[in-house]
Amino acid sequence: MSDDGDGGRKNLRMPENDEVFATVTDMLGANRVKVRCADGTERTARIPGKMQKRIWIREDDVVLVEPWDWQDEKADITWRYEKSEADQLREEGHIQ
Repeated sequence: MSDDGDGGRKNLRMPENDEVFATVTDMLGANRVKVRCADGTERTARIPGKMQKRIWIREDDVVLVEPWDWQDEKADITWRYEKSEADQLREEGHIQ
């Protein structure tokens, strides 16, 4: 039997090292977005070149960001969650 009993639960990418969950609040242009991180900080995040034109990021998307070591008010986006994945994270209590 392959029934896992989780009702379709997917294994999602979770934060590693310095990464934190964040929600996109504003699109700034020039591959930059404003995000509100789970630690309560509002940061300017950069969409890296490998994600541009491959993964579209919009307002209210849930993303993983890695804050810069030398400038804490800035970060790089490392991952974007689909809507269903973000809903699963909310149900499990990882984000609000």
